[in-house]
Amino acid sequence: MILGGCTEVHEHTAAAIHDRDSVSVMTSYGVNTLISDSGVIKYKIVTERWDVNVVKNPSYWLFEKGVFFEQFDEKFHVEAYIQADSAKYYDQKKLWHLRGRVRIRNINGLLFESEELFWDGMRHELYSNVYSKVTTPERSMEGTYFLSDEHMTHYTVSNSKGSFQREDMTGEQNDTTTQKPGAQPDTAQVQPSLRPQLQKHRKNG
Repeated sequence: MILGGCTEVHEHTAAAIHDRDSVSVMTSYGVNTLISDSGVIKYKIVTERWDVNVVKNPSYWLFEKGVFFEQFDEKFHVEAYIQADSAKYYDQKKLWHLRGRVRIRNINGLLFESEELFWDGMRHELYSNVYSKVTTPERSMEGTYFLSDEHMTHYTVSNSKGSFQREDMTGEQNDTTTQKPGAQPDTAQVQPSLRPQLQKHRKNG
């Protein structure tokens, strides 16, 4: 007996993918390049992998294999070294988000250590809301709030404790870092108006 009939064939298809959010438009390996801003070379980047995604809103660069910077002054002299386990750079905002064993060492012997740091290229500030440690030849400070200029010459560590080698700078600190009259200043107190901005950046990051 021969059985015959009509069978309707259904084609199973997936929806077309129009959003390329997860796709990088450029992936580079073994990168060692100079980055400039307004025609001035600002720093050198060394990284194992560099992904660029311009479809995301906001667009960003991703350095998931770690990143190392050499930061330059106006005369192209190295003034600091920066490294992190991973980083994301929001190019439209000029905002870096560094994570995992973030380290900064400048030519003055300052060492910054934390697990997270934001670098705002528009405000020319570095800031963090997690535990951070700043060590200089004269002192060591720890706290859960950090704010500094890009050159790490004026900085604040608050909610902190500090130990000092100089006799006139011994003690604990529970608020913004300060110095006694007559001491050479190398810190700056946080202006109240900066605190809401820091919280806003933290949420956006």
